[in-house]
Amino acid sequence: MPLLLGFVIASIGIIPPGLINMTAAKVSAVDGRNEAISFAAGATVIVFIQTYIALLFAKFIFSRQDIINILQEIGVVLFLGLSVYFFWSARKPKKEKQEVKMHSKASRFFLGMLLSALNLFPIPYYVFVSVTMSAYGYFFFNSFFIYSFVLGVVLGSFTIFYLYILFFKKQQNKTSFLIDKGNYIIGSITGLVSIITFLKLIKNYWI
Repeated sequence: MPLLLGFVIASIGIIPPGLINMTAAKVSAVDGRNEAISFAAGATVIVFIQTYIALLFAKFIFSRQDIINILQEIGVVLFLGLSVYFFWSARKPKKEKQEVKMHSKASRFFLGMLLSALNLFPIPYYVFVSVTMSAYGYFFFNSFFIYSFVLGVVLGSFTIFYLYILFFKKQQNKTSFLIDKGNYIIGSITGLVSIITFLKLIKNYWI
């Protein structure tokens, strides 16, 4: 259960096109699949570290109900904002994507680590997700659950990176279609989460 949960949560957070995804595809096109896989592996190492740090922080604040309430209030705004972003991304006119320029011939593994380290989104993302799910009884801050969830996140992240490496250049039109539909799905999910969290906050204030 925690392994699958981590896999799904990571896939939802990573599947929209971003710097790391697009760079992985670019590395594959320029340097070949093996170099791209090395890049993805480096990025995934940092994802592992960021996720583990996020869950340790979430575990620390889990006993503080006042902090949890604040995070849930912030989470409502965050998930609502993500919903607007994903729906807007799916509906806006398509522009020609700019190429990612890579002049350095340094190890693609360390390049993946560097770019992933510059992306701090996973830390607040997994803090909010774990705290929210724990409030509904879907996440538990014990060692087995945490390690299994982190492993699921690692597998989910690397899988999405690998899919970009395999299919983005070869199936660009089909991939764009799937990305658009994926944005609608993710926007709906984050919108639903924000509504449920908002209703729960109202219920807590009334009790």
